[in-house]
Amino acid sequence: MVIVMANPSLLLKSIFIFFLLPCLSWSWSCPEYQKQALLQFNSSVLAINSSLHTLDSWDSSSSCCLWDNVTCSSPSNSNSSVVIGSLRVLDISHNYIYDQIPALGFGNLSNLVHLDLSWNWFNGSIPPQLFQLRHLQYLDLGSNKLQGGLRMLNLSSNRLSGELPEEIGNLTKLQQLSLGSNKFSNAIPSSIAYLRELEQLDLSDNALSMEIPTHIGNLSNLSSLQLRKNKLIGGIPASMQKLNKLDSLDFEGNLLTGEIPFWFMKMVPKYKLFELSLRSYDLQGEIPEWISTQTLFFLDLSNNLLHGPFPQWLAEINLVYLILSHNKLLGSLPLALFRSPGFYVLALSRNNFSGELPKTIGDAEYPSILMLDRNKFSGPIPQSISQISNLEILDLSCKTVPTTFPTNLEILSLGGNKFSRALPSNLTKLRNLERLELQDNDISGEFPNFLLQISDLRVLNLRNNSLQGSIPKTISNLKNLQILDLSSNNLTGEIPTEFANLTRMSGAPYLPSLTFVDILISSRFEMYFLLDLSNKQLSSEIPTSLGAFKALKMLNLSYNKLSSKIPASLSDLQNVEGLDLSHNKLSGPIPTTFTKLQQLTTLDVSNNQLTGRIPTGGQMNAMADANIYANNSGLCGLQIRVPCHEDLPLAPKQHGHDNKKEPWI
Repeated sequence: MVIVMANPSLLLKSIFIFFLLPCLSWSWSCPEYQKQALLQFNSSVLAINSSLHTLDSWDSSSSCCLWDNVTCSSPSNSNSSVVIGSLRVLDISHNYIYDQIPALGFGNLSNLVHLDLSWNWFNGSIPPQLFQLRHLQYLDLGSNKLQGGLRMLNLSSNRLSGELPEEIGNLTKLQQLSLGSNKFSNAIPSSIAYLRELEQLDLSDNALSMEIPTHIGNLSNLSSLQLRKNKLIGGIPASMQKLNKLDSLDFEGNLLTGEIPFWFMKMVPKYKLFELSLRSYDLQGEIPEWISTQTLFFLDLSNNLLHGPFPQWLAEINLVYLILSHNKLLGSLPLALFRSPGFYVLALSRNNFSGELPKTIGDAEYPSILMLDRNKFSGPIPQSISQISNLEILDLSCKTVPTTFPTNLEILSLGGNKFSRALPSNLTKLRNLERLELQDNDISGEFPNFLLQISDLRVLNLRNNSLQGSIPKTISNLKNLQILDLSSNNLTGEIPTEFANLTRMSGAPYLPSLTFVDILISSRFEMYFLLDLSNKQLSSEIPTSLGAFKALKMLNLSYNKLSSKIPASLSDLQNVEGLDLSHNKLSGPIPTTFTKLQQLTTLDVSNNQLTGRIPTGGQMNAMADANIYANNSGLCGLQIRVPCHEDLPLAPKQHGHDNKKEPWI
């Protein structure tokens, strides 16, 4: 919808407004709440200039479909609604309207893209409601008599792109600038150093590059600086020594290089930080002792090159979040570590810690996430670990498996332990368990049926074990499964048709926004749907019921003994990105309906007995690597540059010397 209220002359006093508003009934009357939305806008306009009479017919006693400048759409669209939020463009420039900008009126125009208020006599300050218009792309407030200064500008979590303008330095009264979670690129403008009253600066989750501005230290009132997840290069500017009020600093996920400056790492900082994230910063040496002078509740030093022992002083700090994963730290863990009263997250994965886990591990009351995987711990897991009543995520991959578990666990990772004894049957007591990872072990025998009693499981990973027998039909009891990986086992028999009852795979994929915890555990399992039955001895046909898995992102049935044709129902996997059917005994053509797989990026049907023309159209045109179709001697088509028989020119008839007609057969 477009509203134009522009006035190219100095004498025009009227305002022309056009709304396209769908009606809900054959009586051409609009609902009361829709009428009130329009009346509120009308009141805002009259508050600016009471001499305007264009909207006199907007009377609460009549249907808004009968008002001037309002047109209701056909009543046949019974599901539509009338909302002022449909407004996209508003231009009231060159009208010389006096008084303040009506905050409430404009604040309700939630879908506004273009707003031009220039060349009027607006005075007062800019209402903050204007900067809550999430879709706004164009704003012109030029040539007015506005006073005061903008204090807060929040445009975070949009899709804004391009460069940040140097003119941003003119907003000298800003105290909060939030531009995070957009697509801004190129350099942070140097003029940002002019915003000396700024207290909070958030430029995180963009694509900003180049170096951090040299004079960023001029922002002497800054208490929070968020620069994570960009492409910033270079080092930390020396001027940051002047940020005496800083209490939250995040550089995580950039391309910063060089050594941490002496003033930052060695001297006792002037800061009193509550949060510190130096994730992926190439930090070397031991964990710096100046951290002990801070009042931190959050510390993330993961993905660096830190070495040395776990400091005793660090174990005695009352941290809530401590993330030291992916370093080269070594030695045993201090006993005091698990006596800290406030731990919620402790992540020590992928280091070189050794020795036995402290028996005091059960003294920790509040940990919800405990990640100790891929270290060099020895000895048994203390039984006291089962006493951590709030524990929801436990990763002990590459460590001895405990025999008892905290009952509230939601995620349990025991991969890479190489244990061959039977799994503890008390896993069935973990009623909240959603993710169970048992990959890369030596589990043998038939499929552990007791796992099928954990009804809330969403992720079950038994990859690379020695399971035998068939896949139980009762696997359909796990209706919430969205990731099932049984690859690289010795399972035989058919793929159960009961897979069709895995109803969660049949729904639309749920795509939540990532949180810190999601990143910490490496993958957000709600975001992915996977079925991997590769590298086994499965035989018979591919069940047509697999086509019901509309949420599936990856299907791998390779390296089996599957035969017959590829079911056309696989074309219904509308979200599938990877499909691997290679190294089987499949025959017949590739279904022409594969052109419907619009998300497909990886396909492998090699080493089968397929014949016929390779389909063209849609994403199949991008599947042009000949290796995708290798060792299927009966295939032809553009992708492999093998002409099909029907495409070959007819051979010319050979005319003999006699006039005898050649037989038809």
